[in-house]
Amino acid sequence: MDFRKLHRQLAPLLFVPLLLTALTGIAYRVGRSWFGISNSAADFLMTIHQGEFLGTPLVPIYVLLLGLGLLGTIATGLTMIRRKRQISKLSGKLDRRSVHRILAPIIFLPLTVSAITGITYRLGKSWFGLSKDRALILLQIHQGSYFGSFFRPIYVLLVGLGLVAMLITGINMISRSNKHRQKPKESSIDREH
Repeated sequence: MDFRKLHRQLAPLLFVPLLLTALTGIAYRVGRSWFGISNSAADFLMTIHQGEFLGTPLVPIYVLLLGLGLLGTIATGLTMIRRKRQISKLSGKLDRRSVHRILAPIIFLPLTVSAITGITYRLGKSWFGLSKDRALILLQIHQGSYFGSFFRPIYVLLVGLGLVAMLITGINMISRSNKHRQKPKESSIDREH
């Protein structure tokens, strides 16, 4: 199986929903912890974060598909990490690819934990009657509450910005790669005419 190809096919499909999820997750946690945003603003952010705009019955499906997509992207991305090659290529300038390669091994574990706990929390509450105590434990892990009230928003901010950086550098690499693939085809067509 070509994991690189699968990674490149998954990433563009997940770009907008994951970007919205990351930004609203950051805004919710930082807004609640540092700026005391209102309940209505917090509810609006959670509506986007969890896909509630699709309707209540689709929320767990949206969270499940988005979370599995993120986990699939993480898994396929991890297959592309090559330590020796990575270090030798980092000696040059710091570009999108280098940033993507540097962040990937750092951010994959917090993103994996966030995806798994987010999926389990939502499905547990919506479909499996998860008790409030167990749901709270999952939510605390999802938000990094084990770091304490001071570091929790910092954790969410760092993980969210890490995801945003991975999304932006990744989509730039894909679009750039597609442009390079199209140029030779266009020039060969031009030569024929």
